[in-house]
Amino acid sequence: MSEGAKNVPVLEADHLGISFGGLKAVSDFNMTLGKNELVGLIGPNGAGKTTVFNLLTGVYAPTEGLLTINGVPAHGKSTDQIVRMGVARTFQNIRLFKNLTVLDNVLVACSLSMRYSLLEAALRLPRFWKEERNSRQKAMELLKVFHLEDCADWKADNLPYGKQRKLEIARAMATNPSLLLLDEPAAGMNPTETQELMDTIRLLREKFDITILLIEHDMNLVLGICEKIFVLDYGKLIASGDPQTVINDPKVITAYLGADEEGGETK
Repeated sequence: MSEGAKNVPVLEADHLGISFGGLKAVSDFNMTLGKNELVGLIGPNGAGKTTVFNLLTGVYAPTEGLLTINGVPAHGKSTDQIVRMGVARTFQNIRLFKNLTVLDNVLVACSLSMRYSLLEAALRLPRFWKEERNSRQKAMELLKVFHLEDCADWKADNLPYGKQRKLEIARAMATNPSLLLLDEPAAGMNPTETQELMDTIRLLREKFDITILLIEHDMNLVLGICEKIFVLDYGKLIASGDPQTVINDPKVITAYLGADEEGGETK
């Protein structure tokens, strides 16, 4: 890989925005994510954080601005095309195939990288079996990373809540992303599960050399693992930078606490 290719941002959002019936949900959103960064996107309820995730993953088509993934324009790309470009995500509300096993949930995602034809699959030719074995091995390795290998044959619906969260992240990782978006991964977790999640996120970045962007309301988690934070309020970025700088920014304090920049209450 050339030096220039190494320096290409994993994601670049340039004045990105979207309107719904004349209402601007997100406007003038700018973000550049480099390789192997661990970044948080925070803001009060209704600030537009999940809308931003939907823009970055092709769920919504932006009405303004440009989105580039690994140096390739993503305008007009569908959700599955953006996954193939290297972006994977989890959701605020867990979306597992609950009647499938834990292993099968991950294998579904592995199928995106399968390299056999329909004919090879129908005739069960050697490449079909080789790809199936490789996918199963990859899926089990991912489950081990999340300490889910002993639950591989369980139905996903039978997992405790914290492990369902982990399974959703494992499934996202099975698509071989260069960028992983986590939408409130600690939601509903107890303190022990949250600490395990923090350790897992750090491990993922180290082991797979990926960029991670997360939305999270648990500020202990955000401040504990994120190197940079973007703050959104009413669909606009109001601050960005290292965690300590951001949490001491008067605009951020105003957004969260409802106090004006002189310290008084807003009307």
